[in-house]
Amino acid sequence: MRKTMTGLIAGVGLMWACGTSAQAQELTIFWAEWDPANYLQELANEYEAETGVKVTVETTPWADFQTKAFTEFNAKGSAYDLVVGDSQWIGAASEAGHYVDLTEFFTKHNLTQVMAPATVKYYSEYPANSKKYWSIPAEGDAVGWSYRKDWFEDPKEMEAFKAKYGYDLAPPKTWAQMRDIAEFFHRPDQKRYGIAIYTDNSYDGLVMGVENAIFSFGGELGDYQNYKVDGIINSEKNVKALELYRELYGFTPPGWAKSFFVENNQAITENLAAMSMNYFAFFPALVNEASNPNAKVTGFFANPAGPNGDQFAALGGQGISVISYSKNQEEAMKFLEWFIKDETQKRWAELGGYTASAKVLESPEFQNATPYNKAFYETMFKVKDFWATPEYAELLIQMNQRIYPFVTAGQGTAKEALDALAADWNATFKKYGRNN
Repeated sequence: MRKTMTGLIAGVGLMWACGTSAQAQELTIFWAEWDPANYLQELANEYEAETGVKVTVETTPWADFQTKAFTEFNAKGSAYDLVVGDSQWIGAASEAGHYVDLTEFFTKHNLTQVMAPATVKYYSEYPANSKKYWSIPAEGDAVGWSYRKDWFEDPKEMEAFKAKYGYDLAPPKTWAQMRDIAEFFHRPDQKRYGIAIYTDNSYDGLVMGVENAIFSFGGELGDYQNYKVDGIINSEKNVKALELYRELYGFTPPGWAKSFFVENNQAITENLAAMSMNYFAFFPALVNEASNPNAKVTGFFANPAGPNGDQFAALGGQGISVISYSKNQEEAMKFLEWFIKDETQKRWAELGGYTASAKVLESPEFQNATPYNKAFYETMFKVKDFWATPEYAELLIQMNQRIYPFVTAGQGTAKEALDALAADWNATFKKYGRNN
């Protein structure tokens, strides 16, 4: 049932080869309204200075982003030449023919190695393991952690922690240690709490939070190639991961059952929690004394390892794609060739963008540039993502509906929630002919 892009690809390739399209003097990139889009506009202004081609980054609020983008795609409109779209979009956008196939571009520029390989797998490739690529990793992002260094490094706290748990108080290396630290600092009578985790079930907040545990416990959401979920989403590893996530919820501040990135930064800025989960994209506010009075005593760490040493993190961020209906595809490809250059990726990081360039991530200059860059570097080689199939929104709703009552209200068991989710997902994949 997948729509082939072969004819379109051939047509685009011929157009580039023959140079029959008029050279565009302007490009429009569509993205959501947030700081990284402003950084991309600054970067694009430098492209204009070099080439004379004006690039406008047009934005819309996050709440409208997906709807506005796909309304334009479905109308085959040419308002945008490129889009910095969510990783989950590549299934729907590629199968419907909205994105230009970038496989040849990836091969020509060796992008599976130039970019951190894990980011290519989830921002760019669809179907899974097909070696077909539709987006270039642009705003690399994932979930990491901030913590209160002053709480952790207080000699009295360190002594008390070691006396109780038998090891030194430090940023956790494992989820078991994170559980101990959350319990240790959870003191409701002092209005001090152990941890802030994602619990909002209106989009992907709770699911991404739980993914951090599942992936690091060695679990998976399913087999992305054959859509098998039985015995995978409801595996013993996933049950244990979900049980620990539920336990961590017990150490969160009161009323934490609908919390996402805004509240989780507030947990640090308002002295609520010892540790807080959040996207790296929101960490700049935590090192800014204007937005975080605790900026000087805020530290960061990568998502810790599970019981068997597996260490992964849930992917955020977006890749950049060329729109099939753009009348300026030739110029859009030139912009991408410029965007992937080492010097451009270095500049992208300097401006505040989150590069996925392996060379830039591995450089000491990048890792020492901010208090959280080293944790970001460690994370971007260990990311995993949710289903990218066109029906991902249904799958997301079903996961929220099954795990939210258990995590926030203790209804049922983790095994019951995940067994029910496996049945939901099997029915959904059957409805779309994925696993027949």
